[in-house]
Amino acid sequence: MENRQLQQALASHAVVDQAIGVLTVLGQIPPGDGFMVLREVSQHTNTKLTQVAEEVVKHGQGTALPDVLLGELQAALARHAAHPGRGL
Repeated sequence: MENRQLQQALASHAVVDQAIGVLTVLGQIPPGDGFMVLREVSQHTNTKLTQVAEEVVKHGQGTALPDVLLGELQAALARHAAHPGRGL
């Protein structure tokens, strides 16, 4: 049981890291803001953080984001572009 949980945690962490990389490139934000953006989108859409991260990674590969995530992601990126490095 513990081994499976550890594997899931590592996989989740890897997806979040990949999503931060996508946001850094496509959203043109500092890497330090990437996690904050993911967290904000997760909270504002009531979607698990890892699910948001998976959708962002898919988007980086050319898949369209669901509308609800797209709107919140654009808003979060705009906030962080206006105030880089600022936590909310």
